[in-house]
Amino acid sequence: MRLEKALGQSRVVKVGVRWYDNAMQFERITCDPNRMNGQPCIRRLRLTVRRVVEAVALYPNREDLKREFPELEEDDIREALAYAAAQLDDKVIELAAAV
Repeated sequence: MRLEKALGQSRVVKVGVRWYDNAMQFERITCDPNRMNGQPCIRRLRLTVRRVVEAVALYPNREDLKREFPELEEDDIREALAYAAAQLDDKVIELAAAV
């Protein structure tokens, strides 16, 4: 379940996700309608969660990734992956019983 909480006048939204029985806040993920079209970004940088996930796939070696994106910290990467995973919903498809 997605939780949103507006922070201050800037309309920056912090996004959290319900994880099992407790709420998990993403401290490094921010959404600002005036930055990157409101896409979730890392620490108010112009670096979207989507771009970080793509970069992790492109640069499996973390040292290469950090050379390409020196502003990224290890916690940024972990939180971007956790955020992306949290956005994927499990779907249950009811099937007719076999006859």
